[in-house]
Amino acid sequence: MSDLDLLTRSLARNVKRWRTERGFTLDTLAARAGVSRGMLIQIEQARTNPSLGTVVKIGDALGVSITTLLDYEQGPRVRIVPADQVVRLWHTDAGSYSRLLAGAEAPGPLEMWDWRLMPGEGSSSDPHPSGTVELVHVTAGELTLTVDGAEHRVPAGASASFEGDAPHTYANRGDVPMDMVLAVSVPPVH
Repeated sequence: MSDLDLLTRSLARNVKRWRTERGFTLDTLAARAGVSRGMLIQIEQARTNPSLGTVVKIGDALGVSITTLLDYEQGPRVRIVPADQVVRLWHTDAGSYSRLLAGAEAPGPLEMWDWRLMPGEGSSSDPHPSGTVELVHVTAGELTLTVDGAEHRVPAGASASFEGDAPHTYANRGDVPMDMVLAVSVPPVH
């Protein structure tokens, strides 16, 4: 079985598990996540490989991290993620990518990402739930971070924090690859 098949099956099992645990119907989760009921059915039946944006919306609506949606096993207090098990969820032909390094529930979803954006590339994010906080640390190049229409330059060695409940975009307008570590903390669903 391929890695993609394993991820698709884990996602199917976990979306259904967390939807049931939250007491959400398919219609309720579809409305909360802003995705179609049909898409949720396909995900829960492991018949589709949804986009990263769709998985993020579902995780936000359920109040769990992407890591939780992709990994059902509850391990020990310390969980080591070997380099060969880091999940690359987004990439471009030019070499840009995002990798989910680790995640936890603390008490809401907490995720740590490794991002690379090649010159001229970027990635937009829909607003996350109110109370979401993002932290970025640029290790190479310069990040152009746009939050709610305001543009901010974050050079190598610098960090930024912002509220993720507004539209935001990560972009590389420079001439060299931009690398950053990103942490996302989403409040728990009540």
